[in-house]
Amino acid sequence: MRHVELDAVVLGQDAKSVFASVGRFERFPELAPHVEATTVHAGPPQTEGSSSWELHFRSGLLRWTESDRFDTDALQIHIEQQDGDFDTFAGRWSFTQQGADVAVHFEVDFDFGIPSLQGILDPIAERVIKETVAWAVTGLFERTELRSQVELGTPADALSA
Repeated sequence: MRHVELDAVVLGQDAKSVFASVGRFERFPELAPHVEATTVHAGPPQTEGSSSWELHFRSGLLRWTESDRFDTDALQIHIEQQDGDFDTFAGRWSFTQQGADVAVHFEVDFDFGIPSLQGILDPIAERVIKETVAWAVTGLFERTELRSQVELGTPADALSA
């Protein structure tokens, strides 16, 4: 099992609007170069939704469909794979108002279920997931400070790695 976290602060925004913007997963392909496609089957304003994802991974695509639970009271989005390339994939986004700014926290635990390839696949998947989240948040909000270690480079750099 691999655990991935990313923290960012969106400056001068309201937590509810950041929550709503990040929850629009259909925008991720235009924001993050690793994302080939997202299909939102159901999403906000519904509290229970689902989405399908395709991310550039190694020389192919990493695919999965997840259930998405949008908790507007707690300002959290819970995600869990229902079908796809991972053996397990589950996590959450959380949004906390901190004065005039919004703390964004993303975390996910995943496992491909292939112990012999864990040392090869897991670090690549961790980088792709972390960069995708960072690209999406910085793309949605111009004034964002990443608090986690992540090197974004350019979109071309991201896809050539």
